[in-house]
Amino acid sequence: MTVTSAPTTRDSGAVQTSTAERPYVVFGYGSLIFKPPPHVIAETPGYLKGYVRRFAQMSHDHRGTPENPGRVVTLIHKEDWDHFSSSDPFPDDNVVWGIAYTIDPAYESEVRDYLDYREKDGYTLEEVDIYGLVHGHEQVIIPKAYCYVGRPDNPSFIGSEPIDKLAERIWHSVGPSGPNKEYLYRLAEAVRRLAPESHDSHLFELETRCREMDEAASGKTVD
Repeated sequence: MTVTSAPTTRDSGAVQTSTAERPYVVFGYGSLIFKPPPHVIAETPGYLKGYVRRFAQMSHDHRGTPENPGRVVTLIHKEDWDHFSSSDPFPDDNVVWGIAYTIDPAYESEVRDYLDYREKDGYTLEEVDIYGLVHGHEQVIIPKAYCYVGRPDNPSFIGSEPIDKLAERIWHSVGPSGPNKEYLYRLAEAVRRLAPESHDSHLFELETRCREMDEAASGKTVD
């Protein structure tokens, strides 16, 4: 398991000054990985421990519609997920890779409003510790970063679904932000680039099944 602990800086058009105040850092584990928030001045790859990333959240406003909601990912504590799905085919997943974005302090309020709106469909802001490897040793590299989580008690939480049924839902769903499967593909590709050794079995299995449906559909078209 490798991770670049030093942040990658971006030209934000403003100078970041040292301050004793807590910086506004947001951890992205879903679409934020491939569609970052605005006014980012540093990106730090890292991972969360004791969580799973699951397509267990209905999307009524981005990758689906109110009548036919799509599915997007949320973070769930591993022990909580075990209660929801004793039949999960990937019981050993317990690490979630993502990117921590440090926001330019001058635009903190603007970015908070932007993310609150973007994640309005059932997500709650929580604090998480982000891990990485420093000189070969695992440690918390960013404590108490902010993260949008779809808690099990929110109305958009769908819980565990059979992997075949879930893949079909994702493959067929379309919303204002585009096809649901595009979200899946972009996320899988981003996680694979971010951490090639990541064993995000749930994510990659859904990708495989949806691409098989692509091939089958293409074959029918050719015939």
